[in-house]
Parts: sequence; structure tokens; C-alpha cells
Amino acid sequence: MKYVTVVTASALALAIAAAPGARAQGPWPEKPVRIIVPLPPGGLSDIVLRPSLERMQAALKQPVYIDNKPGAAGNVGAGEAARAAPDGHTWLWTTDTLLTVNPHVYPKLGFQPDELVPVMRASTFSQTLVCHPGLGLKSVADLVGLARSKPLSYASGGAGSPGHLSTELFKSVAGIELNHVPYKGPAPAIQDVMGGQVHCGFLAGPTVLPHVRAGKLTALAVSGATRSPLLPDVPTVSESGYPGFDATFSLVLFAPKGVPVPVVEAMSKALRAALTPADVVERLRQSDQAVVASSAADAAARLALDSKTWGAVVSRLGLRPD
Repeated sequence: MKYVTVVTASALALAIAAAPGARAQGPWPEKPVRIIVPLPPGGLSDIVLRPSLERMQAALKQPVYIDNKPGAAGNVGAGEAARAAPDGHTWLWTTDTLLTVNPHVYPKLGFQPDELVPVMRASTFSQTLVCHPGLGLKSVADLVGLARSKPLSYASGGAGSPGHLSTELFKSVAGIELNHVPYKGPAPAIQDVMGGQVHCGFLAGPTVLPHVRAGKLTALAVSGATRSPLLPDVPTVSESGYPGFDATFSLVLFAPKGVPVPVVEAMSKALRAALTPADVVERLRQSDQAVVASSAADAAARLALDSKTWGAVVSRLGLRPD
């Protein structure tokens, strides 16, 4: 098994200190700060980052703006960030799957994983296991029992998406088979589960919540280590008979390799200050996200752990680019 190496914070600090030009860094920032988002606008990444820009600009005394560069599951924008000058004026904001999944799936990323340095694991989110109400399921145990008696299907937002990976991990620990029906995004996947064309799916909590409350979907569990504040009566998969199950995903800020340590620390401080006010924490809680605002070391450690987890799933599935 080939696992991706995620740079630790201590090793990173030494590498940055020795990087060409690191000692020549002047006052920062000297011009507008660009944050590349390698995803389409309007998703979870925007929910967290866009409202934070005003506070970051006030702290940094320069404009901070988002530059959406979608394509190839985030690889296009990530490659541009990796090639950017390491002067602290270009950063990358994306889901953790960019480094925990993509290197296992894509033979050619367009960049090397160690060219992007984790700065902060900003927030976390999970998936909610929902099924069509017509199945009459009330628990994960009910689903497992039914899957052992008849063929069942599950929907996801596409191959390699968080919902796809969460379900495949669940299948492996539960010892069941579920037929994968991939869609181009979560919205059509949810529609077909509600319509009964597909039986179940691990899908984004905020997206399925209105349908759960309306009785159009039955929520059986959440994929993360803790329950969702929006669905407090729905247990985790771990609580449902599979201890240790944790399919939590994150939004992460990365820097191009070589950005000086003081600049990384200043950017981290500005983002943390923008994410941790009570009103921001509550707003993100209402979108089924939890603010983490971790250290660089914690971010690197979690990325390394998740890379091993999802690398094993990708290897078992034989996932390759579409």
C-alpha cells in the first residue's frame, strides 16, 4: 500500500526556514492576499470562508479574496497554489480529500503533495446515512439485516466523494454489500433516494436535514465521531454497533511550501480570530459544521491518519479517474 506523506509541522518549520528567500521576507502582507478555492462557488467551503474575509482583512490590513479554480477534483487549483511564489500572498482552501484521497486516485496530480503545507484544519463535517422511508428502517442494525437478505443500493455525489467513501468504509466494517449508484453531485442523489429509485446514501447533513424533518427521508446515523447538533437524536455509526468508526471530513488551509514561518503564523492567527467568535461558531453549527481552528501540527497529523484510512478504501475499490 502506498500512503501519502503529509509534512509535519516541525519538519515544515525547518524546511521553511531553509527555503530560498525565507530570510529576505519583508513586511507582510504587502499586497492583496489570494485564497485559491479549487471547487465551484457556493459549497461548504464558501459557507465557512466567505463570511470570514471581512475579519481577516481588518486584521491583515490588506484585501483578502477568493479565487475559485475548480477542475479535476480540486487538482487544477491545487497545482496553481503549489506553483505560487512562497511569499504568503497565495494560499489554498479546500476539503481534506485533496490530500487524503486524490493522491491515491490520480496517477498524475499536477503537483506533489509535499508542495502544499497544512496550516489549519478549520472546520469539520460529516455525512448522514439516510434511507427511503418505505423501507421501514429504524436503525443501522435494521439496514445491515435487510442488506443481508436482499440487494440494496446507495447513492452518492460521485466516485471518490465523501458519501461514496463513507459508505464503502461502512460496508467493509459491517460486512455487507450495497450497490453504488453515483451522481453528479449530492442534489440528484438525494432526489432519487427520496423517489425510491435508490435505497439509501451517506449524504451531507445540511442538505438532507429538511427532508428528514419532512418525513421524506429516514436518518439512521451520522458518519463522524460525534452526533450532529442538527440531529441530536440520530446516533453515530460508532454508537450503532461499530465502535471507532469515524468518517469525518475537514476544510483545510494550505500554504505553498517555503512560506516563512512568521507569515504562516500570522495568517493562521487571522483565520483563527475570524472563525472563533460565538456568532460564527453558531452559524457554522447551523450548517452542520464544527469549528476546529487547529494548529498546523494537528492538521498534519489528522491528514496523515485519514490518508491511510482512505488510501485503503481507494485501493480496495480500485478507484481511478473518470
